[in-house]
Amino acid sequence: MLQLRRRTVTFGLAAAAVMPLRPAWADSTGVTFILTNDIYQMGETAMADGRVRGGFARLAAVVKAERAKGGHVLFAHGGDTLSPSLMSGIDKGAHIVALTNALKPDIFVPGNHEFDFGKAVFLRRMAEMKFPVFAANMLGPDEKPLSGIKDRDIVSFGDVRIGLTGGAHDGTPRMSNSEDMKFLPTVATMKAQAEALRRDGVDLVVVVMHADRQQGADLVETHAADVVLTGHNHDLFIQFDGRTLMVESACDAHYVTVIDINIEIKQQGNRREVEWWPQFRVVDTATVTPDPEVAAIVAGYQQELDRQMNVPLATTTVMLDSRNATVRGREAAMGNLIADAMRERARADVAVMNGGGIRGSKVFAPGTTITRRDVLAELPFGNHLVTVEVKGSDLRQALENGLSRLPGAAGRFPQVSGLRIEYDAQRPAGSRILSIAAAGAALDAEKVYRVVTNDFMARGGDGYSAFAAVEPVLPLEDTPLLANEVMIYLSELGTVRGDVEGRLTAK
Repeated sequence: MLQLRRRTVTFGLAAAAVMPLRPAWADSTGVTFILTNDIYQMGETAMADGRVRGGFARLAAVVKAERAKGGHVLFAHGGDTLSPSLMSGIDKGAHIVALTNALKPDIFVPGNHEFDFGKAVFLRRMAEMKFPVFAANMLGPDEKPLSGIKDRDIVSFGDVRIGLTGGAHDGTPRMSNSEDMKFLPTVATMKAQAEALRRDGVDLVVVVMHADRQQGADLVETHAADVVLTGHNHDLFIQFDGRTLMVESACDAHYVTVIDINIEIKQQGNRREVEWWPQFRVVDTATVTPDPEVAAIVAGYQQELDRQMNVPLATTTVMLDSRNATVRGREAAMGNLIADAMRERARADVAVMNGGGIRGSKVFAPGTTITRRDVLAELPFGNHLVTVEVKGSDLRQALENGLSRLPGAAGRFPQVSGLRIEYDAQRPAGSRILSIAAAGAALDAEKVYRVVTNDFMARGGDGYSAFAAVEPVLPLEDTPLLANEVMIYLSELGTVRGDVEGRLTAK
């Protein structure tokens, strides 16, 4: 059962000496909080239940409807939005900023995906944002706060003072490409900021942070804040223990959480008593009519995206063969290209891609120009790029699985980068590998390697149980699109020169 949250503040003696006594009085103020987080897709999504949800136009309709009621509204964005999406792979999140500017959040915190395109792009996008960005735990390489990014603030609604602070994910350097940016521990920083706001005399402390569920729970346990609004886990989550509430909305604005908080202030002399209680509303955006103004902006970007699919990325100087018999049974130049892109973009030691995930079934002759549409034809499943950390012995087991169906062609056959493997297909399955070199040295059974693969394989697909046995570096749903990363790699490469080079050699 939800309980009343009460807090009493006694002013210091000096303040009491100059404050005239007056009768007890009460002032009641309502504040509505709207939370979105992890919104990557600009358009709506057809769901498994047959309904259509999410996207910026439906989110805009929710926000505009709440603001139109004329009350006090705070719209919070829990971060992760500049990437990944097909359009972001083209414009590095510029369209996301423009769409979010149309919604005008009152507080935004950066997620790890804000750094997917590197520090320079992050700073450029932050400068384009026409709404407040908070990240108290994020510092520049000189360990000083970044210009234009807030640590905390106070907003007043009538006699009620609400303290706001925000934090970025402290795991960003491990999960994305933040380069020399510094991140202080999220929970400890948010606790310190909340305590500073208390000293400043606020009546309600609100923390917005991009953090995993356990970090949110750790902050709630301190009861330093009253309201904790989070992003990162992608699921709909509401918790209130009678003292502190924690909320996360579903990703891509499929469901938007609205919290109505009634705040009552009672004061007698130097005593100020704050009472508040929340009510929660979950908006299923399948029931929402998209905002026409934002829908028109989205439609314009979608037309541009379709046009951009024909834009050339690179020219190949070698033959690239993605026919099934090739990618499912032997080393292929196309497989090498995709695996190299995966390893480079993930900054991994090794990449392993299942040949069955390459589906173009096409031969690109030397001199052919490769477009974005070609990449989507080769990688049509919407797979994500997933990084796992596994011991050398487990990597060997995974590769043995990949070779286990030879001499027959199989979807599990591995296309690799960062590896050189010698094998004998005549030996029993599970013991076919004669030697493995990883990153230029013999594979060490006890060493931990950073391996990038796709989300299908990371879940154990095609028999890759060794990858499923470990937790990925990022949650599966929070990883970049494989096709996007290959597009970016090709665009930066310009010319494809790599051919079959002995990464997989049969003896």
